[in-house]
Amino acid sequence: MDLDGGAGNNKRVFNRLGTDTSKNQKVCFHWRAGKCTRFPCSFLHSEPSHPSGSAAASSTANGSGAPKRFADDSGFSGSAQRRGPNFKNNHNNSWGRMGANNKVVRKTEKVCNYWVQGNCTFGDKCRFLHSWSLGEGFSMLNHLDGHQKILSGIVLPAGMDKLFTGSKDETLRAWDANSGQCTGVINLGGEVGCMISEGLWLFVGIPNAVKAWNTQTNQEFSLSGPAGQVYAMIVGNGLLFAGTQGQSPSIIGFLQEGILAWKFNAVTNSFEPAASLKGHTLPVVSLMVGANRLYSGSMDHSIKVWSLDTLQCLQTLTEHTNVVMSLLCWDQFLLSCSLDQTIKVWVATENGNLEVTYTHNEEHVCCINISCMPYFDLMPISSKNKRVLRERSSCSAFEFSKLPSWGKGLLNLRGMHDLESKPVLLCACNDNYVRLYDLPSFSERGKIFAKQEIRAIEVGPSGLFFTGDGTGFKVWKWAEPVATT
Repeated sequence: MDLDGGAGNNKRVFNRLGTDTSKNQKVCFHWRAGKCTRFPCSFLHSEPSHPSGSAAASSTANGSGAPKRFADDSGFSGSAQRRGPNFKNNHNNSWGRMGANNKVVRKTEKVCNYWVQGNCTFGDKCRFLHSWSLGEGFSMLNHLDGHQKILSGIVLPAGMDKLFTGSKDETLRAWDANSGQCTGVINLGGEVGCMISEGLWLFVGIPNAVKAWNTQTNQEFSLSGPAGQVYAMIVGNGLLFAGTQGQSPSIIGFLQEGILAWKFNAVTNSFEPAASLKGHTLPVVSLMVGANRLYSGSMDHSIKVWSLDTLQCLQTLTEHTNVVMSLLCWDQFLLSCSLDQTIKVWVATENGNLEVTYTHNEEHVCCINISCMPYFDLMPISSKNKRVLRERSSCSAFEFSKLPSWGKGLLNLRGMHDLESKPVLLCACNDNYVRLYDLPSFSERGKIFAKQEIRAIEVGPSGLFFTGDGTGFKVWKWAEPVATT
């Protein structure tokens, strides 16, 4: 017997066992994903070792000798933003710049599929995550399930011991905030597009209507007027605003009734139509109020700034190149996120107009998932490289090119403070992650993972926050600060 492996079948058997170092070994793709079932496997089940020279090269960025950076922790990337002649930086601009104490998460970022199914045999030795989060300073308290389709809204009204969730399964569920038990289900007759609470009121947007409940008296109202799905709502200056799918564009190109407003009449105990704001050319999917302004983001890629006093459009912002999915006011800044994979930070110039002061890119969010536009169907047409975006409730059709850009990017922004009073930005992406950033540095504090896209995020009291996860939602809490002596 030839024990040296110098000839014949012995060497072939040796090669099949995957120990022939003379070959260019490849790491098993399925092993990296945590689901290889082959034994023996012809590919490596470990990361290959590199010569010292190549290892040094791989640990540096662009051969400069500087370590590779996780996300963009090197400050502003690319060329500086163009600013108007009246712009003066009086805000001690530190967006995107990291301090000496900022930490960056550097771990394997895949959740073990076997762990999710409850049968991973590697335990603590598994190289993949056995957790729904990555990072320090926060932890998951509970995971509640019950809806039949994806969640589109989570609301925790102030001063109440109940939490409400709305879903595409056309139901509204009430949950006991102490026990986590579902205490009631309401069939709405339409997919929930958005939910908000204001004082004693709970508002739910569905196709062609807004449902309103007084949580103290249990009075229910149905606000008519919207055409198509209601995507976003906000309360400002005593008015309830709703961003809607709207009717077909008119001859002049504006969407009819893109934003509707109602005012509550205490005398008649009813909500009365107050205004209709026109200007966007496609459905309005995000709204925010701040600094006596109403901000609206649309599928037409623009943000419009409206006066809350006159309800007139003051400015149109066109820096985004795709759907503006979410808006957030933070101090004197406006933050916006889009399917163009960017978060933009806007600041007012001396003349009152908004300009971009920083852009954060999420270029690694590159999955194609058309389901992030839940109320539309994609239908092929004869023209090459184009599709028709046809509204379910309308006979009109809008034509878009470059289809792969649809379905990528960022879905939702929420801001809060941790229990050390540090500002944190929660950003939901359609790669099933929520990324947590310190502000204003945009250094990444951690990630939250989910089985499906996270459309809904809610911030609660005492460091609590909630994230939708498919048909359920998870409850999270920031850790108490460590006492120092």
